[in-house]
Amino acid sequence: MRILIVDDERNIRESLQRLLSLDGIDSVVAADGCEALAMLRAEPFDAIVTDLRMPVMGGQELLEQARAEGIRCPIFMMSALGEIRDAIKALKSGATDYLIKPFEPEDFIHKLQTAIASRRLEDKVEVDLRTGPAESRLIGDGVAMRSLRHDIEKLAGSDATVLITGESGSGKEVVAREIHALSPRSGEPFVAVNIGGIHESLMESELFGHEKGSFTGAEARKPGLFELAGSGTLFLDEIGEMPVRLQVKMLRVLQERTVRRLGGTRDIPVPARIMAATNRDIEAMVREGGFREDLYYRLNVLRVEVPPLRERRDDIPMLAGHLLARLRARMSKGDIRLSGEAQEALAGYSWPGNVRELENVIERALIYADDNLISAGDLDFPAGYRAAIVVTAPRGAAAAPLVTSLDHLEREAIERALASHGGNRTRAAEALGISRRTMLYRIKRYGLDG
Repeated sequence: MRILIVDDERNIRESLQRLLSLDGIDSVVAADGCEALAMLRAEPFDAIVTDLRMPVMGGQELLEQARAEGIRCPIFMMSALGEIRDAIKALKSGATDYLIKPFEPEDFIHKLQTAIASRRLEDKVEVDLRTGPAESRLIGDGVAMRSLRHDIEKLAGSDATVLITGESGSGKEVVAREIHALSPRSGEPFVAVNIGGIHESLMESELFGHEKGSFTGAEARKPGLFELAGSGTLFLDEIGEMPVRLQVKMLRVLQERTVRRLGGTRDIPVPARIMAATNRDIEAMVREGGFREDLYYRLNVLRVEVPPLRERRDDIPMLAGHLLARLRARMSKGDIRLSGEAQEALAGYSWPGNVRELENVIERALIYADDNLISAGDLDFPAGYRAAIVVTAPRGAAAAPLVTSLDHLEREAIERALASHGGNRTRAAEALGISRRTMLYRIKRYGLDG
């Protein structure tokens, strides 16, 4: 937390600094509005506390100028005179509160912290609305995951830009969040945006913001995601999808650490740490001219490669259990577990869609599960999947491991079970250890309902 104190009386500036320091709040001072405005243009602050009457530029003019330039932090006006007109004018101009000197220190600190917390909450709500829900945390304790965690811990203490590479669905955003959570910026916002999910015509406005009237439909000033990230972390997923024309502006942001809103005339400081991710061969894109080489080098200061799920199979049971628990809670399901056969099937699959595909498979199985155990037969894999799975044979027949296409294996097992039980689907399902609903779904899928 960093506060700007503006007052032409030195003893008041120093008294407020001492008061804030008792609560562990960092602060800097300015002697008038002009000095304060220059500081506000150079770096962001969590709040401003300013006197009303000062030489050169008073508090009211500072307030109006700050709000006109899009400075959104809470601004507290102070005055020894309790003029109602002054208070009304300040509040109408965007002041957070009007304080009459002398004021109670405890009351002032409470108001200050409440206003800052409220501003941060509003920013978080806006970020969530514009960027979507957060990804899960990093799960697993295998060799590949331990190596990845070691890299994350090394990178967390740095402010350098990070490029995270890996296949789609492998957990690149999760890695970025882990780096942020372990960094000194962990108390600041983490803003994640999927570049590939923003229409090209809206991308510049989303990232850099716009001023009122800067284009048709711009009815009010809108801060960009760079601004909303504040002193936290901005994660740019699918950076390879950024159009070349915007790559030029992105390069300027990384070089100068400032952004300028569409239609704006002022450069806004960007103290946020930048992380980017891509599932594409970005070096090949650079060679082919699809991605600027200078921007690539600005992003690729520190590098993390996220291993695909097939390279960390020993983590699959733990990860599957975590995803199942999360989905159970979201879907208000009971204590449904994965059978040993189901876990073997999950571990044997290659997972081209990585963690995202694993979650989808478990979610579908959970939807169709009638009892409290998900069997291998409840897992809906793509056609052609090959894995060694032990399938329970019908009662009275010898159980045997079958290594074949899962589709062929399932069809054969279902046909045998139906034949052994005279076509009774409920009894056949019980013999195979799957639910009746799953049996009906498989019968329809394999065209056995005739």
